Amino acid sequence: MMRVPDSSAFLIRQLQKGNSVGAALLLIVLCLVFSLSTENFTSAPNLINIVKQSTILLLLALPMTLIILSEGIDLSMGALLTLANVVLALLAVKTGALWPAFLVVLLMCAMFGWMNGLIISRLHIPPFVATLGTLGIAQGAALLVTDGQSVVGIPPEILFYYSGEWMGIAVPLWIAIFACAVFHVLLSHTPWGSHVIALGGNREALTLAGIKADWVLVSVYVLSGVMCAIAAVLLTARISSGHPTAALGMEFDAIGAVALGGTSFEKGKGWLWGTVIGVLAVGVLRNGLNLMGVASAVQVAAMGLLVIVALMVDGLRDKKHG
Repeated sequence: MMRVPDSSAFLIRQLQKGNSVGAALLLIVLCLVFSLSTENFTSAPNLINIVKQSTILLLLALPMTLIILSEGIDLSMGALLTLANVVLALLAVKTGALWPAFLVVLLMCAMFGWMNGLIISRLHIPPFVATLGTLGIAQGAALLVTDGQSVVGIPPEILFYYSGEWMGIAVPLWIAIFACAVFHVLLSHTPWGSHVIALGGNREALTLAGIKADWVLVSVYVLSGVMCAIAAVLLTARISSGHPTAALGMEFDAIGAVALGGTSFEKGKGWLWGTVIGVLAVGVLRNGLNLMGVASAVQVAAMGLLVIVALMVDGLRDKKHG
């Protein structure tokens, strides 16, 4: 009977198959271009702003990395984050406190992730189709509970999580560091991490080893939902409101960042830290285009082009190593 490799050596070999050199080069080129074409790009406040804004995307891209490692996709992330944003805002305004509202949102997002995982694993519906369906549910629910209007009057307690500092460092940066550390430990130092990699690279080994692959898959999507709930706190604090379209389309930024970071859509190949580089590249691109006064429609097109290029590079990389 085959065994699922769960040693650190196996994980290191698997993760080293990812290639984030292109993302690093793109990040350097973008920084050079925007530093030469804009006046304030290299200013300390702007660089801090890039990191803070990128933290929200990072909280989506980290679980998206695990989902893509398992040969899945989650198109519902942006809509679920939007729904979490408006529900958090509504409950926080009503109760005047963050934590009761957050617990409700956390449970809601985890349930959405659980539903995604069950639809994919038990009903055998492709992840693209399943999460496209839950995207519609979440987006419709966000519009329904707000009647299409913004939610204002957010308690100051929430605003601290985006604009505040702790020990002289912005709170979003602390959250980013903690999230990266947790995902690194989960993926590189636990049997569950090797099980996730095996979902995409060697699913048969999981079955032969007596591991319930379906429940591993469900747990990945539940974790994705949990991260959407956490990201909702930062998003709500950033825009100081709840808005029914606040994060729509953000899942494509996350997919682009993950692909740029070297995670392949097949065979469980990827590198978690490459995702961090990809997130920074996307953050720099968004920020630089804003500073240049580029229209939002053009920015969306630029992100679409970036995702296409990332997927093309992924395909060429697979042909080269395949």
